[in-house]
Amino acid sequence: MTMTLGNALGFFGIAFCIASFLVKRMVHLRVLAIVSNIFFVGYGIVESLLPSLILNTFLLPLNARRLWEIDRMSKEIARATQSSPVSEWLLPHMKRRTFKPGEELLRKGEASNLLIYISNGSVVLPEIGKQLGAGGLLGEIGLFSPDHRNTQTVITETDGELYAMTNEQIYQLYYQNPKLGFYLMRLVTERLLHDLQRRPPATTTFSH
Repeated sequence: MTMTLGNALGFFGIAFCIASFLVKRMVHLRVLAIVSNIFFVGYGIVESLLPSLILNTFLLPLNARRLWEIDRMSKEIARATQSSPVSEWLLPHMKRRTFKPGEELLRKGEASNLLIYISNGSVVLPEIGKQLGAGGLLGEIGLFSPDHRNTQTVITETDGELYAMTNEQIYQLYYQNPKLGFYLMRLVTERLLHDLQRRPPATTTFSH
């Protein structure tokens, strides 16, 4: 078989396409996919193959946009500091909904599959008699616990608004940028340390 320019472009496109399925990082996957699309576009033009040209002309900007979104999120997380509120970097990826008084958002012991951010209104954790208002983050401990179970029941007290994200969405974001995992673990650690500080010190009794 004679190696023509069209064949060379096609083989390079195949090689980069296969490579994109072998890498684990999303950034590398998108970059390789973009290079593959470019070669396949050239292949379609040289060989006058309209289906290949149309498909990869469509996929090229789509992969470029996904790469831009990953880069944007990476920079947002990289800028996140101890004082950065969750609303600045996580809310764009969460789904908004309103709630009424008396709704059970989470139940203690049930499978944990939601991360919830309270944007306004208030909720109560009846087992410990704690109230949370705007800015409260719920469900993060259960998502990372060994049995993936909710540690507290959460019931709404007022009308309000929340943002929610499923555990699958969190895992996808983490896969795209592992720095997200470190940030979430910091939030979990802060919550656990805060809970420990609220507990009364243990008293020691001595027998005579």
